[in-house]
This record gives sequence, C-alpha cells and structure tokens, in this order.
Amino acid sequence: MSCHVTLPGTKLVYRQNHLWKTIAEDRLRKTIVTEQAPKPVGPYSQAVIEGDLIFVAGQGPINPLTNTLELGDVRSETKRAFENLRAILQAAGSSLDDVVKCNVYLRDINDFAAMNEVYEGVFTAPFPARTTIQAGALPGGIAVEIECIAKQAR
Repeated sequence: MSCHVTLPGTKLVYRQNHLWKTIAEDRLRKTIVTEQAPKPVGPYSQAVIEGDLIFVAGQGPINPLTNTLELGDVRSETKRAFENLRAILQAAGSSLDDVVKCNVYLRDINDFAAMNEVYEGVFTAPFPARTTIQAGALPGGIAVEIECIAKQAR
C-alpha cells in the first residue's frame, strides 16, 4: 500500500516497501547580480542571500567598468576589493557596516600590515570577525582577495 501526505517544508512524503521517503522541495537560491561589481569569471554568484545573511564571493582588484585587473600594491588592490564588496552589498540592500565576517587571502603574508591599514579605514569598532591567510597563489597574480558575510540591513 502507498500513500502520500504533504508536509510543511516538503513536496511529497510517501511510503514504499515499508519505508518512508521524502522528496524535498527544490530551493532556489536568491542571488545578487550587479553591474557595479565584476562579473563572475566562473560558475558562481556575486552573492547569495540565505535567511538574513548575505554571502559575498571573493573580490579582488577588478574594475567592473572595464572588467580588467587593476594590479598595483596591496593597498590599492585592497581598496578596489572593498569597492567591489560595497557595490555587491548595496545591490543586496546592505552595506559594509553590516559585515559580520571577512576572509582575506593574501599572496604574501608580509603584505598584512598594508592590507590591515586599509581594512581599518573601512570598518569601525566593533570590527567584524576576520581570518587572514597567505594563499599559495591567487588568480591573475593579484595580491589580495576578500570575501565576506553580512547581515541584511534592517
């Protein structure tokens, strides 16, 4: 005997051979797309909203108007990365003030002080949680890539 029952959060629950099986509803990701930030260069979104959180993909020193790398010292690359993060967060209805976590990837950990100088100018206390690592290599030879998680603005 088979039967089905629709439950909240599921599409269909049914019994087959004495086992209950569930087919979960397909969940569509809410993605953010803005021309004010670089276009993704692979199969990923600029940002994804899940619940009250915004997960922003790593940003480097790409100029969104020309879609070209703006290589320079770590300070200028960090500034451009934050401009790109800011644009994506604004498109999501949020801002850098709502960031709760950053991951910073450096080509060379010796660039930490220069990156941190720019970082301190972007955020105010209480600062977001942060992880900073030296990556083995970053795409295109860039010096820094930054990703973040932010709350949706209220």
